[in-house]
Amino acid sequence: MKIRLAADLQEDSIVDGEGIRTVIWTQGCSHNCPFCHNPNTHDFNGGELVDLDDVIERLENLRGQAGVTFSGGDPMFQPKACAILAKKIHELNMNVWAYTGFTFEELLEKGNKDILDFLNNIDVLIDGRFEIDKKSMDLEFRGSSNQRIIDVKKSLENNEVVLYNLNKKVEKKKETLLYI
Repeated sequence: MKIRLAADLQEDSIVDGEGIRTVIWTQGCSHNCPFCHNPNTHDFNGGELVDLDDVIERLENLRGQAGVTFSGGDPMFQPKACAILAKKIHELNMNVWAYTGFTFEELLEKGNKDILDFLNNIDVLIDGRFEIDKKSMDLEFRGSSNQRIIDVKKSLENNEVVLYNLNKKVEKKKETLLYI
């Protein structure tokens, strides 16, 4: 199987999720958000077709990465290939984050088996289109305030959106300090 990528894997990102991460830049997006920061990833025929086995080999050779983030473009336009990669990433003991212009609810409403399989292998999802009038430089891991950082596992279990707690590691450190 192949996946269409906009660029080579980007290692050592610190802005595309928690920790040091590798980013998989998927090609293809029809949202056309005004002022998108990746308009070169919109063309569904752009980028390069790459064998999943080649991407998996690169993932297996990663070192010092907390996880992998799917971005683009929009990875939800290639859910089957992304789901395969996400499963492999979990096998490699890394977490999976993904960005999409769709809302979580829109993805569920599609009822697409491949999208559901991909969602089941995502730990954190940043959803929603970029909206320039809601842009803020004060937001972590997202460009506009309408976008949500979703704990996918808890959301699927509860059948409602559960936001991801970005501060939970800090809280654990505080608790540890209290017991010292």
